[in-house]
Amino acid sequence: MFFQFIDILGTVAFAISGALVAMNKRMDPFGVLIIAFVTAVGGGTLRDVMIGIEPVSWMKNMTFVYVIMASALFAVLFRKRINYLRKSLFLFDTIGIALYTVVGIETGLIAGLHPLICIAMGTMTACFGGVLRDILCNEIPVIFRKEIYATACIFGGLTYFLLLQFFEDRHILFVIVGVVVISIRLIAVRYKISLPSLYGEEDKKIKQD
Repeated sequence: MFFQFIDILGTVAFAISGALVAMNKRMDPFGVLIIAFVTAVGGGTLRDVMIGIEPVSWMKNMTFVYVIMASALFAVLFRKRINYLRKSLFLFDTIGIALYTVVGIETGLIAGLHPLICIAMGTMTACFGGVLRDILCNEIPVIFRKEIYATACIFGGLTYFLLLQFFEDRHILFVIVGVVVISIRLIAVRYKISLPSLYGEEDKKIKQD
Protein backbone atom coordinates (compact mmCIF):
# COMPACT_ATOMS: atom_id res chain seq x y z
CA MET A 1 0.00 0.00 0.00
CA PHE A 2 2.79 2.43 0.96
CA PHE A 3 4.71 1.48 -2.19
CA GLN A 4 1.68 2.29 -4.36
CA PHE A 5 1.27 5.60 -2.50
CA ILE A 6 4.86 6.54 -3.41
CA ASP A 7 4.20 5.55 -7.03
CA ILE A 8 1.13 7.79 -7.15
CA LEU A 9 2.99 10.71 -5.55
CA GLY A 10 5.73 10.36 -8.17
CA THR A 11 3.10 10.29 -10.89
CA VAL A 12 1.55 13.51 -9.57
CA ALA A 13 4.93 15.26 -9.36
CA PHE A 14 5.98 14.29 -12.88
CA ALA A 15 2.57 15.01 -14.41
CA ILE A 16 2.65 18.55 -12.99
CA SER A 17 6.26 18.91 -14.13
CA GLY A 18 5.29 17.93 -17.67
CA ALA A 19 2.25 20.20 -17.67
CA LEU A 20 4.36 23.18 -16.55
CA VAL A 21 6.87 22.65 -19.37
CA ALA A 22 4.06 22.28 -21.92
CA MET A 23 2.38 25.50 -20.74
CA ASN A 24 5.72 27.28 -20.80
CA LYS A 25 5.91 26.24 -24.48
CA ARG A 26 2.38 27.65 -25.02
CA MET A 27 0.86 24.30 -25.99
CA ASP A 28 -2.89 23.78 -26.27
CA PRO A 29 -4.80 21.74 -23.62
CA PHE A 30 -4.34 18.49 -25.54
CA GLY A 31 -0.60 19.11 -25.81
CA VAL A 32 -0.40 19.83 -22.08
CA LEU A 33 -2.18 16.55 -21.28
CA ILE A 34 0.03 14.51 -23.62
CA ILE A 35 3.27 15.97 -22.23
CA ALA A 36 2.02 15.43 -18.67
CA PHE A 37 1.15 11.83 -19.50
CA VAL A 38 4.45 11.06 -21.25
CA THR A 39 6.47 12.62 -18.42
CA ALA A 40 4.59 10.64 -15.77
CA VAL A 41 4.65 7.18 -17.35
CA GLY A 42 7.56 7.29 -19.82
CA GLY A 43 10.21 5.92 -17.47
CA GLY A 44 7.93 3.31 -15.93
CA THR A 45 6.80 2.12 -19.35
CA LEU A 46 10.38 1.57 -20.53
CA ARG A 47 11.20 -0.21 -17.27
CA ASP A 48 8.21 -2.56 -17.56
CA VAL A 49 8.96 -3.33 -21.21
CA MET A 50 12.59 -4.21 -20.38
CA ILE A 51 11.57 -6.39 -17.42
CA GLY A 52 8.84 -8.06 -19.47
CA ILE A 53 5.75 -6.89 -17.59
CA GLU A 54 2.75 -7.16 -19.92
CA PRO A 55 0.73 -5.03 -20.12
CA VAL A 56 2.72 -2.21 -18.54
CA SER A 57 1.69 -1.09 -15.05
CA TRP A 58 -0.37 2.00 -15.84
CA MET A 59 -2.49 0.07 -18.38
CA LYS A 60 -3.60 -2.33 -15.67
CA ASN A 61 -4.44 0.34 -13.11
CA MET A 62 -6.66 3.19 -14.26
CA THR A 63 -5.87 5.08 -11.06
CA PHE A 64 -2.67 6.33 -12.68
CA VAL A 65 -4.54 7.60 -15.74
CA TYR A 66 -7.03 9.50 -13.56
CA VAL A 67 -4.21 10.88 -11.38
CA ILE A 68 -2.33 12.19 -14.43
CA MET A 69 -5.44 13.84 -15.85
CA ALA A 70 -6.28 15.41 -12.49
CA SER A 71 -2.70 16.62 -11.99
CA ALA A 72 -2.58 18.18 -15.46
CA LEU A 73 -5.91 19.90 -14.81
CA PHE A 74 -4.63 21.17 -11.46
CA ALA A 75 -1.53 22.63 -13.12
CA VAL A 76 -3.67 24.36 -15.77
CA LEU A 77 -6.22 25.79 -13.32
CA PHE A 78 -3.65 27.03 -10.82
CA ARG A 79 -0.86 27.98 -13.21
CA LYS A 80 -1.11 31.64 -12.18
CA ARG A 81 -0.79 30.72 -8.52
CA ILE A 82 2.23 28.49 -9.10
CA ASN A 83 4.68 31.38 -8.87
CA TYR A 84 8.16 31.29 -10.35
CA LEU A 85 7.48 28.70 -13.05
CA ARG A 86 11.07 27.52 -13.31
CA LYS A 87 11.37 27.02 -9.56
CA SER A 88 8.08 25.11 -9.49
CA LEU A 89 9.22 22.92 -12.39
CA PHE A 90 12.51 22.21 -10.63
CA LEU A 91 10.72 21.32 -7.38
CA PHE A 92 8.22 18.88 -8.92
CA ASP A 93 10.89 17.35 -11.16
CA THR A 94 13.20 16.78 -8.18
CA ILE A 95 10.44 15.21 -6.09
CA GLY A 96 9.51 13.03 -9.06
CA ILE A 97 12.98 11.60 -9.61
CA ALA A 98 13.35 10.89 -5.88
CA LEU A 99 10.08 8.95 -5.68
CA TYR A 100 10.50 7.12 -8.98
CA THR A 101 14.04 6.02 -8.10
CA VAL A 102 12.60 4.02 -5.20
CA VAL A 103 9.74 2.68 -7.36
CA GLY A 104 12.15 1.48 -10.06
CA ILE A 105 14.48 -0.21 -7.57
CA GLU A 106 11.63 -2.01 -5.82
CA THR A 107 10.19 -3.16 -9.14
CA GLY A 108 13.61 -4.56 -10.08
CA LEU A 109 13.90 -6.40 -6.78
CA ILE A 110 10.44 -7.91 -7.20
CA ALA A 111 11.56 -9.16 -10.62
CA GLY A 112 14.61 -10.77 -8.98
CA LEU A 113 17.23 -8.59 -10.68
CA HIS A 114 20.81 -7.95 -9.53
CA PRO A 115 21.24 -4.85 -7.31
CA LEU A 116 23.23 -2.99 -10.00
CA ILE A 117 20.48 -3.63 -12.53
CA CYS A 118 17.92 -2.49 -9.95
CA ILE A 119 19.79 0.80 -9.57
CA ALA A 120 19.78 1.14 -13.36
CA MET A 121 16.03 0.45 -13.37
CA GLY A 122 15.50 3.08 -10.68
CA THR A 123 17.53 5.66 -12.59
CA MET A 124 15.75 4.85 -15.84
CA THR A 125 12.32 5.05 -14.21
CA ALA A 126 13.19 8.41 -12.68
CA CYS A 127 14.83 10.02 -15.70
CA PHE A 128 13.35 8.70 -18.92
CA GLY A 129 9.98 10.44 -18.60
CA GLY A 130 11.84 13.75 -18.31
CA VAL A 131 13.94 12.85 -21.34
CA LEU A 132 10.82 12.26 -23.44
CA ARG A 133 9.26 15.47 -22.10
CA ASP A 134 12.27 17.57 -23.06
CA ILE A 135 12.64 15.97 -26.49
CA LEU A 136 8.97 16.55 -27.33
CA CYS A 137 9.29 20.15 -26.11
CA ASN A 138 12.42 20.73 -28.22
CA GLU A 139 14.78 20.99 -25.25
CA ILE A 140 18.10 19.27 -24.57
CA PRO A 141 17.20 16.70 -21.86
CA VAL A 142 18.52 17.60 -18.41
CA ILE A 143 20.12 14.17 -18.09
CA PHE A 144 22.39 14.93 -21.06
CA ARG A 145 23.65 18.24 -19.65
CA LYS A 146 26.28 18.75 -16.98
CA GLU A 147 23.68 19.01 -14.21
CA ILE A 148 23.60 16.46 -11.38
CA TYR A 149 20.41 14.59 -12.29
CA ALA A 150 20.81 10.89 -13.02
CA THR A 151 23.82 10.92 -10.70
CA ALA A 152 21.52 11.80 -7.78
CA CYS A 153 19.35 8.79 -8.61
CA ILE A 154 22.40 6.51 -8.76
CA PHE A 155 23.57 7.70 -5.34
CA GLY A 156 20.06 7.17 -4.03
CA GLY A 157 20.14 3.61 -5.36
CA LEU A 158 23.53 2.93 -3.78
CA THR A 159 22.21 4.30 -0.48
CA TYR A 160 19.24 1.94 -0.72
CA PHE A 161 21.38 -1.18 -0.96
CA LEU A 162 23.97 0.01 1.55
CA LEU A 163 21.26 0.53 4.18
CA LEU A 164 18.97 -2.34 3.17
CA GLN A 165 20.42 -4.75 5.73
CA PHE A 166 19.95 -2.24 8.58
CA PHE A 167 16.25 -1.49 8.09
CA GLU A 168 13.56 -4.11 8.43
CA ASP A 169 10.94 -1.44 7.79
CA ARG A 170 11.22 -0.54 4.10
CA HIS A 171 9.07 2.57 4.65
CA ILE A 172 11.89 4.28 6.54
CA LEU A 173 14.37 3.23 3.86
CA PHE A 174 12.14 4.69 1.13
CA VAL A 175 12.08 8.04 2.94
CA ILE A 176 15.86 8.07 3.47
CA VAL A 177 16.56 7.33 -0.19
CA GLY A 178 14.11 10.02 -1.29
CA VAL A 179 15.78 12.56 1.01
CA VAL A 180 19.22 11.59 -0.34
CA VAL A 181 18.18 12.09 -3.97
CA ILE A 182 16.44 15.41 -3.27
CA SER A 183 19.32 16.68 -1.12
CA ILE A 184 21.98 15.86 -3.72
CA ARG A 185 19.96 17.58 -6.44
CA LEU A 186 19.27 20.68 -4.31
CA ILE A 187 22.87 20.99 -3.12
CA ALA A 188 24.20 20.56 -6.66
CA VAL A 189 21.96 23.34 -7.99
CA ARG A 190 22.48 25.63 -4.98
CA TYR A 191 26.27 25.46 -5.18
CA LYS A 192 26.45 25.03 -8.96
CA ILE A 193 28.05 21.60 -8.73
CA SER A 194 28.12 19.79 -12.06
CA LEU A 195 29.83 16.91 -13.82
CA PRO A 196 33.19 17.78 -15.42
CA SER A 197 33.07 18.95 -19.03
CA LEU A 198 34.67 16.90 -21.79
CA TYR A 199 35.36 19.99 -23.85
CA GLY A 200 37.31 22.29 -21.54
CA GLU A 201 38.19 25.56 -23.22
CA GLU A 202 35.64 24.96 -25.97
CA ASP A 203 32.81 25.56 -23.47
CA LYS A 204 34.28 28.93 -22.49
CA LYS A 205 34.60 30.00 -26.13
CA ILE A 206 31.00 29.02 -26.86
CA LYS A 207 29.78 31.02 -23.84
CA GLN A 208 31.82 34.04 -24.92
CA ASP A 209 30.47 33.86 -28.48
